[in-house]
Amino acid sequence: MHLLYNPQNLRQWLTIVKKTKRQIERDEQLYQLTTLVAGEFSLQEVLDRLAEAAVKIVRVKACSIRLLDEETNDLKMRSTYGLSEEYRNKGVVSKDDPVVAAAFAGEAVVLDDMRVDGRVEYKDATIAEGLVSQLTVAMQFRNKSIGVLRLYSPKPKHFDQDDISLARAVASQCAVAITNAKLYAEAVEGARIAEQMRLAGAVQRRMIPKEVPRIPGLDVAATYIPCFDVGGDFYEFLEIDENRIGLTIADVIGKGVPAAIMMSWFRGAVGAYTNGFRQALQRDGHVDGDRNSGPRTAIRTRNAIVNFNRMACSECRDGEFITLFYATVDVKDRSVTYCSCGHEPAALVRNGEIIDLDAGGLVLGVDAQAEYEIETVALKERDCLLLYTDGLIDAVNFNGEMWGRERMLDAVKNSTDRSAEHMIRNILRYRRRFVGLARQIDDTSIIAVKVGGR
Repeated sequence: MHLLYNPQNLRQWLTIVKKTKRQIERDEQLYQLTTLVAGEFSLQEVLDRLAEAAVKIVRVKACSIRLLDEETNDLKMRSTYGLSEEYRNKGVVSKDDPVVAAAFAGEAVVLDDMRVDGRVEYKDATIAEGLVSQLTVAMQFRNKSIGVLRLYSPKPKHFDQDDISLARAVASQCAVAITNAKLYAEAVEGARIAEQMRLAGAVQRRMIPKEVPRIPGLDVAATYIPCFDVGGDFYEFLEIDENRIGLTIADVIGKGVPAAIMMSWFRGAVGAYTNGFRQALQRDGHVDGDRNSGPRTAIRTRNAIVNFNRMACSECRDGEFITLFYATVDVKDRSVTYCSCGHEPAALVRNGEIIDLDAGGLVLGVDAQAEYEIETVALKERDCLLLYTDGLIDAVNFNGEMWGRERMLDAVKNSTDRSAEHMIRNILRYRRRFVGLARQIDDTSIIAVKVGGR
């Protein structure tokens, strides 16, 4: 059989081949858009690629992508393809622009001749750019308009239904890709901040004493359990001389970086003041009587608290304050002089009985004129002192029930025959039994001191 040459059939066949080839190209270009949706690209890179792809898919001269700025209700030009810098910066396009408003309402807006259409605001810029026809469709994500995609032709071109369908498909992919790019940028920023917080937490934990002081006649232990990378708890040991040690435990009310910064500042203030006290003792030498011990220690403690409070009042903002328990243990005199500034009262355990060390006053940072009570308590052999932050007793289980101070004191009573370190471990063991694996929201700091050593 011989096939007869038929020009008409050949033309039809070539037309079909061209349409098929164009359809394949469009399908491939639309597929490439899906790679942008799933890819890890910056937002600007996504926008630039989308603008170029839209021009090639619909076969027009140029494209612009504007994103809605919800604060100003303007649509900011974010990317173009085939347009000059002058046209990009021609002026503000508002959300109330009639073309934009119609597109946001779900309409595909076709302007057959922008040069004479009354809805076009910047006609001179349009003529200078050589643009004639325009198609505008909204980019929507989850039924919310986030911007517009505009296609431009340099000659009168009535965009047909096929062009509109393609433009909508491109705009739909644009919306998803843009949203994904924003989420990716937020994830990158979140990871960067998380890393900074991790590093800040590492620096902050270095401020927590690695070792407890070794004072003859005392057994001292401490622990710090953070809930987050950074927090507001801190404790410090300050060896005043061979017979006296300063104990400081505090909680800056707040979370995250602000509390951590405040904690670092306050820790430095406490250290500087106590160091000044130590230098004064070294300069004056030890004098028996009330100059360096007894009532004199109470006076120095009151002066320290007053100064701490004034500094906190100058630094704390609304809603910020500091709880503090500040004490000096004198091994030679067997006494503890302390002040509790809105902090959980320290527990003095003696022969199975609990004595609350709750003398003091208001939290620091609220009233610069606040007055504070200082108390000195005699210590006896085998007495146990427990200082802690509220994260210890405010821990809750999965039922939302708080562990509480009474349960904590029961755990303390069951631990007095052990070393200070074992006492802390036992307290935490009892708490862990109660709260299980329930996530806690506050840091825990504990200092335990046993008189007479182990």
